[in-house]
Amino acid sequence: MNQDAQKVLIADDDGINRQVLATLLKPEHVVLLAKSGEQTIERAQRHLPDLIMLDVMLPDMDGYEVLRRLRGDPATAHIEVIFITGMGRPEDEARGLKLGAADYITKPFNTTVVMARVATHLQVVRQRRLLEHLAHMDGLTELANRRRFDEIFAAEWQRASRHQHPLSVALLDIDSFKQYNDHYGHPAGDRALRSVARAARSGMRRPCDLAARYGGEELVLLMPETDAAQALFVAESIRETVAQLLIPHEFSSASPVLTVSIGGATLPLGAEESASALFDAADAALYRAKEAGRNRVNWRM
Repeated sequence: MNQDAQKVLIADDDGINRQVLATLLKPEHVVLLAKSGEQTIERAQRHLPDLIMLDVMLPDMDGYEVLRRLRGDPATAHIEVIFITGMGRPEDEARGLKLGAADYITKPFNTTVVMARVATHLQVVRQRRLLEHLAHMDGLTELANRRRFDEIFAAEWQRASRHQHPLSVALLDIDSFKQYNDHYGHPAGDRALRSVARAARSGMRRPCDLAARYGGEELVLLMPETDAAQALFVAESIRETVAQLLIPHEFSSASPVLTVSIGGATLPLGAEESASALFDAADAALYRAKEAGRNRVNWRM
């Protein structure tokens, strides 16, 4: 199966219905099964499916209550839901649609219709996620943009504070970039910035690590569950990678090739520092790196 296959959760207390729908969908999708309302909610929270096919009549709670609870949880609020029901009254359908269901399929269902509707709603999910991805991406560097960084930084800081995990953040600035643009031209500056962005992204080796464009020639690196020594090693590796690109920069005061300065800070275990204070500490460390001659990493331990 394609590793990008979308996930569909089938919630129905009738084993035959679950098996029929699973057989229809398994060739092209990852299929999850639930036979109660509580099980549906738990599996939705754990697996975050792209679509839920939800029976209105479940043994422990009705589908309307399941949908209300899904919509009340930010993690599951945007999952597409198709109701499956033996109730054909317009008022039942209207009730589900008002609660946020995407569609209604009545039993006994026609397999051709089911497949067509599932395909339609999963296409909507794909398009929405593509738009969300583009909205979170910087067009020039193809890194996450500042808005996306701010969202993830806030969430990771809360998680680090709650679970007493270290959190490291670093600011990266291209040395003498104004002079580079002035003498080599803005198209060359854009190419250089993209090269630095690729180096930063390659240094973020775990899925939870993030490199983002913060503004102008400044990038930001976010490393959850990473202590100061580990983060310093990553930052120094990125600095060296940029220098080894050997992009000529004869107008730099730091080096004959393009280089970067990096300043970082780590939220230590048990610290009560705020997110803004941690970011400000990284910014101050970047300032010290520049003051010390650029093309270096400075870290607040």
